[in-house]
Order: sequence, then C-alpha cells, then structure tokens
Amino acid sequence: MPTPLEEEIKQLIAVDGPLSVARYMELCLAHPTHGYYVTRDPFGVHGDFTTSPEISQMFGELLGLWAAAAWRAMGAPSLVVLAELGPGRGTLMLDALRAATLVPEFRAALSVAFVETSPVLRAQQEAAFDEVDAKVTWHADLADVAEGPIIVIANEFFDALPIHQAVKTQAGWHDRMIGADAEGRLIFALNPDPIPSFESILPQRLRNAQPGAIFEWRSDRTVNEICRRLLSFGGVALALDYGHVEMGLGDTLQAVRAHAYVDPLERPGDSDLTAHVDFAALVGAAHHAGVKTFGPLTQRDFLIRLGIEARAGRLKASASPGQMADVDSALARLIGTGRNEMGALFKVLALANSRLQTLPAFDS
Repeated sequence: MPTPLEEEIKQLIAVDGPLSVARYMELCLAHPTHGYYVTRDPFGVHGDFTTSPEISQMFGELLGLWAAAAWRAMGAPSLVVLAELGPGRGTLMLDALRAATLVPEFRAALSVAFVETSPVLRAQQEAAFDEVDAKVTWHADLADVAEGPIIVIANEFFDALPIHQAVKTQAGWHDRMIGADAEGRLIFALNPDPIPSFESILPQRLRNAQPGAIFEWRSDRTVNEICRRLLSFGGVALALDYGHVEMGLGDTLQAVRAHAYVDPLERPGDSDLTAHVDFAALVGAAHHAGVKTFGPLTQRDFLIRLGIEARAGRLKASASPGQMADVDSALARLIGTGRNEMGALFKVLALANSRLQTLPAFDS
C-alpha cells in the first residue's frame, strides 16, 4: 500500500513532471506532514539507525572537551554559542555539557543553540534539557541563531542534506530524476536535455567518465552560512560524517529502515535517505569563502588523539564484567575499521577563522 507521501509525489510528477533527486530527498525527509524526520524518532534499537552519541557517552564527552579546547584557541571569548546541527535526542550535547564542567570558565561562557526541524525530536530535546543548567534555544535554521563567536558541531548532519545527481550519457551529463512508470511505480529517469557545460566544472580526472557514471553534489548553503559566521565573529565548526575525502563518481544514495538497507524509492517518508559526504567539496567551499580547514581525519584517528582509549579504561576500572564488555563493544564500534564499524568510514573535518593556527586533535 503506498504511503501518503508516495501518493502526493505521484501527483506532483503527474502535474509538473519528474522530480530532481534533491527535491525527492527533501520531500521524503522534511515534508511538513509526511516527512521522515517530522513524524518519528528514528534512533536506537527500536528505530532505524544508531549514531555515535547513542553508542557511548565517550563520544559526546570527548566532543565537549574538544569544544572547550577550541574555545581557548579562539581566545576564550566571554560569550560563545555552542550550536549543534541536527541534535537528535540531545544525547551528544548532554554528554558534552557534563564533560565541559571540567572547564568551568568555558561552561559559564556558553549558551546552547539547537538547529532542529523535527517537532518530534525537538520535544525530546526539550524534555531532556528541562532541568539542565544551561541556556538553550531552538532554531529551524542556522541563520536564525544569535550572531557572535560560535562553535558548531554537525554530527551526521551533512549526509542527510539533499543531493543532486547527474548521469553521463553519450550526449553529455543529464540530471537524474524521479518519475513514475505506466503502472504508477516510482522509477529513476533522466532529464532529456543535457546540463550545459557541466563537464567544465568537474575535476579534470573525472571528465572522461564512461556512460552510466553518476556524479553527486550538494548545495553549499549551510557551509556558506557557517563560513560567514566564522569570518564575521570568530569560531570553529566540526563536521563528523561518513563519506570520502576525494571527489569521485558513484551512486551513494541509500535508504535505511529498521537497521537494514531498502530501496530508496520504496515507501517514501518511511525510510531515512542519506548519501555519502564529499569532504573535498566541503573543503573547497570553505577555502572559496576564505575559511581555514583542518583535516579531514578518520574518526578513528580523531577520537584516539582525543584520548578515547584512556577514557574507556577509566570507565572499565569501576565497571562490572558486563559493563566492561559494553565499553569494549562501543569502543570497537566507534574506532574500529571493520565493515560495520565507524573508525575508517567516518571522517572529521574542522573549519575555522583564519586567525586560528591550531586545533586539538588536528595538530598531532
């Protein structure tokens, strides 16, 4: 049985023609009534996927201490906004603030801003922070956050931003679209008109791609807003996500439901849609704006440099055998390099005002 969003998408296609992949992702994830993030809590065992903060408190704690060290590198401003993009249940920030109490001056200087579009998750965040001693504000867009020195954390945020896809044919590069077949099933299609001069914007090594090759890109709007703030008021931003460090070809659009991969065109609105983050593109956008970058590092290297192994040892020192096994399992998931582990697949990139000469973990 089609989902309500699928029926609406088919009506849009019938009236206006096929949708771009980016528009399809936007509808699936953020439709005001039927969007995936608008209608549910997707995290944990009973959801569709698990993120690093939900795996272990160590992750958020280390990011909290990283933020405190970055604040010092910024010159320890008396007021600073600690902004999280896509904060989930608020777990990362709760752990980060607990660790930040080890640096009282930083803890006293900061206010928290959550950039969140999901009413379901915002309600969970509000409940989680109801009795937390911190000034917390919520915003639908980073542009709405109060201006001033800022530290931005974006963990598994960029992967959910809509992607555009172009497909190479003998006639050139064409926008990949979502249409419907004669039976009413959603299908991938191509815009019949090639994208003018598209090949000229590709890196030289990708211009001789074979027919069938796919190139993906995202809007720079969010990273441009981050860069504007860093340049205008000072600060740093940290992006942690799965993706690649070199611009390349390939279809990375994927859908996840109940911790399993499913067809991205199946039951729109009921699955999480993401795509690999092109860290080379993030670096390029930052440099174009005049912002300095650090990394990317693998998540394994980043967390090890921040001391996650020592933190795990301290947690195990007062733990039961079962708890010790849980710590070991979480550590392996966060920094391991196996197929189902995050250590190598996930990358970490920092952006900073050009006045900053070094940042913790990136100066090793």
